[in-house]
Amino acid sequence: MPEAHSPSNTPELIIHARWIAQVETQSLLEHHCVVIDKGIIKDILPSQQARESYAPAKQVDLQEHLLIPGLINLHTHAAMSLMRGIADDQPLMTWLQEHIWPAEAAHVSHQFVKDGTRLACAEMLLGGITCFNDMYFFPEAAAEAVAESGMRATLGMVTLEFPSAFASDAQDYLSKGLAARDAWRNHPLIQFSLAPHAPYTVSDASFEKIQTLAAQLEIPIHIHVHETQDELTLHQEAHGCRPLTRLKHLGLLSPQTIGVHAVHLNDEDMDNLALHGCHVAHCPTSNMKLGSGISPTTRLIHHNINLGLGTDGAASNNRLDLFQEMRLASLLAKGSTHDAAAIPAWHALQMATLNGAKALGLEKTIGSITMGKQADLCAVRMDSLELSPCFDPVSHLINCTGREHVTHVWVNGQCCVFDKQLLLMDTASLKNSVRLWQNRIGSSLKS
Repeated sequence: MPEAHSPSNTPELIIHARWIAQVETQSLLEHHCVVIDKGIIKDILPSQQARESYAPAKQVDLQEHLLIPGLINLHTHAAMSLMRGIADDQPLMTWLQEHIWPAEAAHVSHQFVKDGTRLACAEMLLGGITCFNDMYFFPEAAAEAVAESGMRATLGMVTLEFPSAFASDAQDYLSKGLAARDAWRNHPLIQFSLAPHAPYTVSDASFEKIQTLAAQLEIPIHIHVHETQDELTLHQEAHGCRPLTRLKHLGLLSPQTIGVHAVHLNDEDMDNLALHGCHVAHCPTSNMKLGSGISPTTRLIHHNINLGLGTDGAASNNRLDLFQEMRLASLLAKGSTHDAAAIPAWHALQMATLNGAKALGLEKTIGSITMGKQADLCAVRMDSLELSPCFDPVSHLINCTGREHVTHVWVNGQCCVFDKQLLLMDTASLKNSVRLWQNRIGSSLKS
């Protein structure tokens, strides 16, 4: 036994849990704990042994909880939380062209993005999400909100050919995105990606610049692909090929590429994704709500394509809820293939954790409860009446629990949610800001 109170056995925090989900090995530890110091997981061992070996500054006892890695939202537009529900029950292009783009033209600003991202961070943290991959305007405003929340984020340097309140053209988008990256490059929880919106909104010349920057900066490329059948038809007419084929020819497909949605894929598309080591962000709720279709997830998995989970934005979901996405991804795979074994519970959890980390290039840092990784953790209480009895905690996690059962969340060892309460965010100020935006946006929708 180590000598009492030596530096090695006086960690900052020990979290004791009824169960710990080991995603990498798909194994469950019972009555174990996680030892954390300076934000790093230093040890994982039986609770009784830890009580004899360590004298931590603080202990948290979660005797009715399942401890899982912090969830990773692989695709969202965080600031669009302020547009939640303004144009429901519309197909994608009608939703975008007739509702979302006009609303953005009228309202998007630095303050809109900061307040909308604050709202999204609050919702995601309360639902066990510790990291998100964003694509939106004014990334420096999003960074300010993320820093306040204590979350981890990859912020997209969005690129489009048409002007917005943020930038005038594709080069202006890139220049402003790179400036935001330079300003925040030393923040320990914030990184950046290149985020060309989609093949139908970005030119070949812009894609070539993005490919060069991605290689130079070694950062992800985050892009919508093959979301709707109409998108494919129009792209074929304009470019004479499918979007993924064009991206391949332009050098945009690589292990840095995260293709979002990927609903309408043929064998050649999947071969291209697999050959180039691309990742896919599966957004099942958004795909269904916009009537885009059901992604062929089991075929993607059979092609050894890394598949993570995203919510999309709250304007098209309307929840930033990865518990919902895990369950729906599993059920859609089973229902569409008539195979009850498709995407079992452990695989769904891996999609929402370790797979997302791999797509973001963060698998050595987060995504599993592993010694040496940063302590991004989520505790889910499993003893409520509606969850009883519980025979298999991971199956219960996917098929029974919801985000309302999340009680505690840590990011890099810092507690952001304790007993369902946000610790780092000023919720009263946030609510006031949201009310102001609701009145402003609501008035413009009526006019």
